[in-house]
Amino acid sequence: MEFGIFTVGDITTDPTTGRTPTENERIKATVAIAKKVEEVGLDVFATGEHHNPPFAAPANPAVLLAHVAAQTERIVLSTSTTLITTNDPVRLAEDYAYLQHLADGRVDLIMGRGNTGPVYPWFGKDIRDGIDLAIENYALLRRLWTEESVTWQGRFRSPLQGFTSTPRPLDGVPPFVWHGSIRSPEIAEQAAFYGDGFFHNHIFWPMSHTKQMVNLYRRRYQHHGHGKHDQAIVGLGGQVFMRANSQDAVREFRPYFDNAPVYGHGPSLEDFARETPLTVGSPQQVIERYGAMADHVGDYQRQLFLMDHAGLPLKTVLEQLDILGGEVVPELRRIADARRPAHVPATALRHAERVAQPETVEV
Repeated sequence: MEFGIFTVGDITTDPTTGRTPTENERIKATVAIAKKVEEVGLDVFATGEHHNPPFAAPANPAVLLAHVAAQTERIVLSTSTTLITTNDPVRLAEDYAYLQHLADGRVDLIMGRGNTGPVYPWFGKDIRDGIDLAIENYALLRRLWTEESVTWQGRFRSPLQGFTSTPRPLDGVPPFVWHGSIRSPEIAEQAAFYGDGFFHNHIFWPMSHTKQMVNLYRRRYQHHGHGKHDQAIVGLGGQVFMRANSQDAVREFRPYFDNAPVYGHGPSLEDFARETPLTVGSPQQVIERYGAMADHVGDYQRQLFLMDHAGLPLKTVLEQLDILGGEVVPELRRIADARRPAHVPATALRHAERVAQPETVEV
């Protein structure tokens, strides 16, 4: 099982000091976090895509991931959202194939529609076409990666005639793709149809909803003939804040939670932690809660945590990663390995494995 970090790159005032980091500071901090992910033995660093304040996440994640690729050797570099709806599939095909070459194949993507409504008109799209854009654009992206010459016509971009996307994917194998969705069954169906991964970032949702969406994807994955339902490739999001003493964790994190732009001034920390995956407490409490996630959704392959949000200073985030990598993830790996049946994959296939099994990427 893979464990890692995803970031949304929010620029949020630290409620305990009143200080707001500059864009430059936030961007450089994100790079430091990515390097720390590798240092502490985690598997994945993922970045979101944003085009508006208060975010300093890259408008083109390939830029940040290429920079991180040059400073790391082992971790998978992923997007936590690539906007398949508002990005041109031709540009996505070229950018991420190029990144594949730079990173020696350590690349995958999570396709999503995003959660910022105004982004659609900024790029000349209509949010009411969101699902149709996701379906059409991804179908074209796959063809661009798997066919040397593409002739194509659709609803949302100009036609292509004998077009070849360059560079070609590394070793002729495109990056592994996850489809991220919180509430759209059409996207779970899309992931299942292609035999791709399904990532449910349920950081604001109850487990009952997550279970429904993952089970739908699993059933349809089997229906489309990619394997048994429990072999489907699933990823989950999560949030944690830890100290050796759970009371200290709650005391330290509460002002960040209470003032966070995303969920501050709403439900209490205790209510939110009860209803969502947010876990604020000791490392053992995190181990117990996340070690039991598979009881709800079945054995899954990737767990990503959001840890650098709500104004938390870089020093604190790096401390959290030390705890996660040193105390929590080794035990979560042990739990996952002990319960997973032999026929269920431990991870999504890495690049070398996909090269060895080219049938896994056929259209």
